[in-house]
Amino acid sequence: MKIGDKVSAVDEDLNGVVTSVNGNIVVFKDEYGFTHQYPKGKLVPKDSDLYENIKVVKKAEPKKNISKKHQKNALVLDLHFHNMVKNPNDYDSFERLFIQKERLLETLNFCRKNHLKRLEIVHGIGDGTLQRMVWDILESQTGLDFYNKEILHHQSGAVMVEFH
Repeated sequence: MKIGDKVSAVDEDLNGVVTSVNGNIVVFKDEYGFTHQYPKGKLVPKDSDLYENIKVVKKAEPKKNISKKHQKNALVLDLHFHNMVKNPNDYDSFERLFIQKERLLETLNFCRKNHLKRLEIVHGIGDGTLQRMVWDILESQTGLDFYNKEILHHQSGAVMVEFH
């Protein structure tokens, strides 16, 4: 550092122009005319030319990995029979309801085993037989809460299940 250099104090909000250098002690005058004495180690040069040729590198924001079991979207189980089997006309109403019940129980066990938090069960509106079966099974289960997905219960074709 030499006389006339602009400096800034490391630990304080002080800067100014060097007026004298005596060994390790630097005296500078701030913008208000006050003089300050600091050791050389507590001052840094205030020179904008130092930063002129330095390239600014923007780094990509790291992506946060979210495990699949903590995703906000619920797993969806569609109990419409034509989506479950190849030839829906080959089954009578009892067999249909039995297969739908088994699929529901399998899915509930899958959610528990994989620690999923939410499950949406689509049963459709229909005559209410499938809906009643779904509600009966959910009422018999422990460790979960469930409610109609829509505000108007009689128009809801889906149930939202939340596991504890």
